[in-house]
Amino acid sequence: MKFAVLGGTGLIGSQVVTKLNGAGHEAVPHSLSTGVDVITGQGLAEAVAGADVVVNLTNSPTFDDASLAFFQTSMDNLLAAARKSGVGHVVILSIVGAEQVPDLDYYRAKLLQEDILKAGPIPYSIVRATQFMEFIDAVLSWTTQGDTVRLPTTPLQPIAAQDISDIVAEVAAGTPLNGTLNIAGPDVFPLDELGRITLQARPDGRTVVTDDAAGMFAAVRGDVLTAKGDARIAPTRYADWLS
Repeated sequence: MKFAVLGGTGLIGSQVVTKLNGAGHEAVPHSLSTGVDVITGQGLAEAVAGADVVVNLTNSPTFDDASLAFFQTSMDNLLAAARKSGVGHVVILSIVGAEQVPDLDYYRAKLLQEDILKAGPIPYSIVRATQFMEFIDAVLSWTTQGDTVRLPTTPLQPIAAQDISDIVAEVAAGTPLNGTLNIAGPDVFPLDELGRITLQARPDGRTVVTDDAAGMFAAVRGDVLTAKGDARIAPTRYADWLS
């Protein structure tokens, strides 16, 4: 099968390309660096031409309300090009519980992306992941003041990028779900505890203070960002990933 992987040079995309090519498929990475712009449409028709499957892993450059326009425009352009080319399956990566955090612009934008894909003309699959383990350091940096990191007790269930990539590649190579697969790591942590575990393994002089009003995740109520029901649980534990 031939795959066009948009955002194919990024953290997840590059691993998806490697996984698909290793399985004997033809997966081609596309991004701004290869001349493909999902906002202007430049290079998009050429990127998806002849592809059986398009995996869209492009992401908004900001987390504010501008992300809504990014996903609206990029999905409109992508679906138009994919339909014209006869693509039979479109895959996107989204966020577990996105619809339950309406106060966050980026989560509303990801939900919009899902809705556009669902309403479109092409069979699809949506893979929803929990918080990436690779982004925990960034989360800590958002609320760092001097040597103090302020974090709420929001429950998170981090998943490793490699596990996400393996599952996205598997879904892309399969029959379209015309639905959603939720995936998560094996362990749930309050975010403040996750911060302490991280800094214990990688000490840098900072300490964590619990503050349920701190940072983006303060807008999250309860355990809505953790896996429920028939979610697929990936194998990599956070402690093992840290080590």
